[in-house]
Order: sequence, then structure tokens, then C-alpha cells
Amino acid sequence: MNRNELYAMAQQERERQARLRFRLLSCASTPCLSSGSQAVFAALQTAVSDLKLDADVEVVPSGCNGLCSRGPIVRVQVHGRPDEIYTFVTPELARQIVAAHAGGDPVPAEHQIPVDVPFFAGQQRVVLGNSGRIDQERIEDYIAHGGYTALAHVLREMSPDQVCEQITRSGLRGRGGAGYPTGLKWQLVRKAPGNRKYVVVNCDEGDPGAYMDRTLLESDPHRLLEAMAIAGYAVGAEQGYIFVRGGYPGAEKRLQQLSRVIRVAEKHGLLGGRVLDSNFSFRIDIRLGAGAFVCGEETALMLSIMGKRAQPVPRPPYPAQRGLWGAPTLLNNVETYGNVVPIILNGADWYAAIGTEKSKGTKVFALAGNVKNGGLIEVPMGMTLREIIFDIGGGIPDGRAFKAAQTGGPSGGCIPAAYLDTPVDYESMKALGSIMGSGGLIVLDDTSCMVDLARFFMAFCVDESCGKCVPCRVGTMEMLRQLEKISRGSATPQDLAILEELCDLVGETSLCGLGQSAPNPVRSTLRHFRAEYEAHIHDRHCPAGVCQFDHVPVHHLAEALLQEVAP
Repeated sequence: MNRNELYAMAQQERERQARLRFRLLSCASTPCLSSGSQAVFAALQTAVSDLKLDADVEVVPSGCNGLCSRGPIVRVQVHGRPDEIYTFVTPELARQIVAAHAGGDPVPAEHQIPVDVPFFAGQQRVVLGNSGRIDQERIEDYIAHGGYTALAHVLREMSPDQVCEQITRSGLRGRGGAGYPTGLKWQLVRKAPGNRKYVVVNCDEGDPGAYMDRTLLESDPHRLLEAMAIAGYAVGAEQGYIFVRGGYPGAEKRLQQLSRVIRVAEKHGLLGGRVLDSNFSFRIDIRLGAGAFVCGEETALMLSIMGKRAQPVPRPPYPAQRGLWGAPTLLNNVETYGNVVPIILNGADWYAAIGTEKSKGTKVFALAGNVKNGGLIEVPMGMTLREIIFDIGGGIPDGRAFKAAQTGGPSGGCIPAAYLDTPVDYESMKALGSIMGSGGLIVLDDTSCMVDLARFFMAFCVDESCGKCVPCRVGTMEMLRQLEKISRGSATPQDLAILEELCDLVGETSLCGLGQSAPNPVRSTLRHFRAEYEAHIHDRHCPAGVCQFDHVPVHHLAEALLQEVAP
């Protein structure tokens, strides 16, 4: 396929869709699948067939619409009109939706969500622009929405240095957690000596409650492939790898889907040899991880790709200098690559105008916990926590009070109500003792115990430690032991002092980011909710009523006896 053939395919597909009476897009992302969307999809197909609408109506699987707490979701597209979105769709409701759009009775209003409600209106969907609006796999649908146009433009109009410069000027920073300038990383790989270079996608998403990268991979896989090819052209690589986390439900099915998408792109000349009839060649392979959290660390990830045991390696050298098989390697996560195509199509200045001075663009969050509208959202950098939780998220259900927002997963921290008006960006989160991380955002109400939350995340770190370095292997276990004593009501003030010392020891001496950041949830809860720790220790009382004190420790018994005999 050449550039002209690409544009012709886009026009042909747009004209085909315009002739349809309407399109039914049934969400087939993991959250909706878990709510029964497969039965909904089948019901839509049956209803269309029963009403003899097959020639005029199309039923397709789509990616995530974002409102995951109200799935299954069906989107109806009519050419020239705003989309209509239906929530909590059952097979029976699916049949009603088809009948209603074929001229029958309207669907009950409680199931229809206007596209201008605060949940959608408050977002700026750059990375999620296609998500929920196109067929997950069909390449013609992606091309009709501008797909592979950025790659065609780059190969025809831009030099590799110009591509790197455009990404640099955009201000894009890595969305995997550290926030390293993406353009600078690309330039380092491009300038690194070597005939072999690699492009790698980190889709080893292991944070509890985080599903941004997995959903992007499910919803808009061709955008990832296009971005990888652009990155390969920019840095001088002809081989790319997508590293996908193993162990989660549906992983095998998603790998099969991704393999099909790659083969289709190769068939159309958009990957493989002589991409878009140019002199550039780029191939992509998939590697499945074993499900270990440590595989998300870049050096461990690369060892896993090479068939070795996934353990962190001291740096330098960094992957940009010496990565896969000793060659310079570019490594970013799925969301970071998801910004590349919009930047190329709209320009660096357009992207840099979104967000804040130091944190450009948008950020995708998995909004979860005690919030009415949980799901996948994308907002401009700098939007406040209050706007995210109460405007987009709809606030706290059941009339409960907001207590904290946990950001950044096991590497992050907890932000109390006093800081609800804090802008969400790299610098502001760090100043509060947390991180933005990959995008997990868990909302906690007044029934949540912060000691118990810290214990949960520490137990996760203990389970996921690779064991290579003593501070992480032993230190996290000792921190967990102290947290368990506090949550049982058997700790002393000295135990709390030991816990704080361990925070510094583990954070400063661990080999990799897992151990270095493991104390963060403890540090932030101690900083903002110290009174809860003291209540557990001094009063043997859990203010949230979560922790169970099953015995009276000796020091508390002694204090009680002294109080009884005191004059």
C-alpha cells in the first residue's frame, strides 16, 4: 500500500459508513466483558437479523467508552448526528435499542447518557480519541478515522531528527510514572552508536486497580502499531517488541487479537518490509511476561524479553545506551506511545498548549473506589482532584464523606481532603508525598482505614519483590510485620519509630524502583493521617472500624491496671 491507496481506503470506508442507517458499537473491553457484554453483542446481532436490517445496520465490537461502572455499554452512531450511549445494557434492552432506532418505542431514559454530561464534557480525550468509537480490530475503520496518516506524513515529509524534535517540543513526558521527557529519550537512542536498535512497549501493567494500558491496547491497537513504527523511523530501529503482562483474565485472547492486528497491518504494507512503499522497514513481535510486578521495571523487562530471569540490573548503562542484546533500546509505555500520533497530526505547539507549564498534555486515569462514576477517564494535566472526583466522577456515593485519594498504586501515596484543590501533575503530586504514576486513582471515603490501606500495599510489595536485594526482600517484610502489629492493636510507640526508620532505609538502599518506592504509601499516610496510627497504638481503636483487635497486648493491659489502681 502506498500513500494514495491509504487515502483512497479512508474515503471508501467513510462513504460506506455514511450509507448505513445506523451503527451499533457494543463495548468489548475487559470491564464490560465482565459485566456480560458478550450476551449483549449476540442480542444486538439477533435483533438486527430478526428485523431484516442486515444490509443497513452494522453491529461491531468497540473499545472502552470509559464509564466502566455502568457497563455493559452500547454506542449508537447515526451519520451526521451526535452519538447516543446506553448503559447497563441487558440482552432485552439491546433488542429495545435496535427496535427504537428502527422506528419503534424509545428506550427508557434512565439507560441513555448524553455525550455532554459532566463525565464526558469534563474530559479531553486525546489518547482515548478513538476508544469506543471504532471497531477494535478492523483496520479500515481505524484508517477512516485518520489512522496511519501520521506515519505516511512522517515517511514522506519529515527526517528522523525532525520527528524527534517535534516530540521534544511537545513537552510529552513518560506516562509510566517517572515522567522522563520522551523526546529526550528518543534523541538519546537516535544518537547512540550501533547498527541495531529496538523499540519496546511496556504493557506490563501491575498496579492494583490500574487498567489504562491494557484497555488502550484492546480499544485502539492500530494506534500503538503506528506510533511504534514512527518511533522506529525516528530512532533508527527496524524491530519492535510489545511486552504484555501475563496472568490476568483474558490475556491469551488479547494476545491473539494483537497478533491478528499485526498480521493485517503487514498485509496492507503498513508494517514489515518497505512500509508504505518507502525504504523504511519495521517489524513488531509480542512477548508475554510471567505476571511478575517487577517485570514492569525496564531492565527486568528487557531480560524477560531476552528469555532470562526478570530481575533489575544496576544502571548505568541505561537502556537508551545498552538495552536488548546490548543494543540501544527505546522503551515507553502504551499511553506514552498513544500521544505520538496526535502530536504528529496536530503539531507540537497544539499539544504543548494542553496542560501546565511543566506537565504538558493529558493523562489517562483509572478512577476507582468509593466514587459514583468509576472508569477510564482522560483529563488535561493540571485539573484538580476535586474536579476529577466530584465533577467527572460524580462524587462519593451513599452520602459518605471524602477521606483521601490514593494515586500511583503501590509506589504512590494518599492525598487528604485538605488538598482536593491540588492540580494533578508531576510536580504537585510529588510535593504531597505521592506520584501520578501510571494513572491509578482510588477514591476513599470515611469508612477506609489508612493503616489498613498501607498494610495492603506493603503486603503487595512483599509478594512482588524479586528478592535480589536485601533492603527490599527483608525490609518490606519487616515493614509489613510492623504494620500488622499496628492493625492488630499490639504495637508500641517504639514500633512506629522503627517503621519510620525502615521507610528511609528501604527507600534509600533498594536496587530498583519497586523497593525504592515501596515505603511511599506508609510515608504519605503517616504524614497526613498520623492520628490514625496513634489511635491504633495508644487507644487500640480503629477510627474507621476496619481493623480487628483480637487481644489485649501486655503494655496496654499494664496501662489499664495502673489506671484502675490510681487514686
